[in-house]
Amino acid sequence: MDYLNDMALFVEVVKTRNFRRAAAVLRMPNSTLSRRIALLEEGIGLRLLNRTTRKIELTEAGQLYYERCSRIVDEARIAYEELGDMVAQPTGVLKVSLPVDFATTYVAPLLPEFAALYPGISFDFDLTPRNVDLVGEPFDLAIRMRAPENVTLISRVITRISAQFYAAPEYLQVNGEPSKPADLEQHQCLTMPTMPSWPVHSAAGTADPKVESRFRVNSVSMIRKLAVLGMGITFLPERIVADDVAAGRLQRILPDWQGAAQPIYAVTETRLLPAKTQRFIDFVKERLREAN
Repeated sequence: MDYLNDMALFVEVVKTRNFRRAAAVLRMPNSTLSRRIALLEEGIGLRLLNRTTRKIELTEAGQLYYERCSRIVDEARIAYEELGDMVAQPTGVLKVSLPVDFATTYVAPLLPEFAALYPGISFDFDLTPRNVDLVGEPFDLAIRMRAPENVTLISRVITRISAQFYAAPEYLQVNGEPSKPADLEQHQCLTMPTMPSWPVHSAAGTADPKVESRFRVNSVSMIRKLAVLGMGITFLPERIVADDVAAGRLQRILPDWQGAAQPIYAVTETRLLPAKTQRFIDFVKERLREAN
């Protein structure tokens, strides 16, 4: 594609009508510029410029070539400037796949500020637990609770979230309150199918109680609701249950114990991202730096 670069050099030479002035504008040696134009003429097979000691003049072929090239070079310049504007003020539709509970609890409160900062961006959110195909489906980004198994995808940690133990007062009145993590094995524990145990730590050490329940649910919202209804103990991040705790529907138990901070990932197909996607990732990461 060197001929495209040489085309731009040729246009600058014609505009200045002088190799030395054109070389100064292009910030390259005059000898290099002269050699590149000569190679361009050699590649085309026609002389484009008549050179004299005082000036240069276009040949008939050179005039035709200049008329075509100048439009191409101008279009390339405009495209470059427009892309620069997009980086400064991103536009377009941002399509994101993310889990519904993370979206409603953590992302939704951030959207008014982000939307005001970037009015040119519109949003298409797909709230689903499934792992969308970032290669085969038209998504800019996926937010996931686990790192992708596909090693060709690019994942970035945007925040870390830890969980604590909660239960409804009604449940504790009937079943008693556990005094240590091992006691959880004697309780109804509302958990996801992917979490057969709840590894936790405190100043006293670590524990990894196995948990059992009549209910295994792949929805954080339903687990929270079942806990409020007194169906068992749950292990969720504080922000998820904050309203229920404030209203007295849930209370924290085993307060000295909590889960390890689990990373949340922004997953993309490539490292080279459109400005709209990069700005969104950076914004969410900054706002959720201290998420829980």
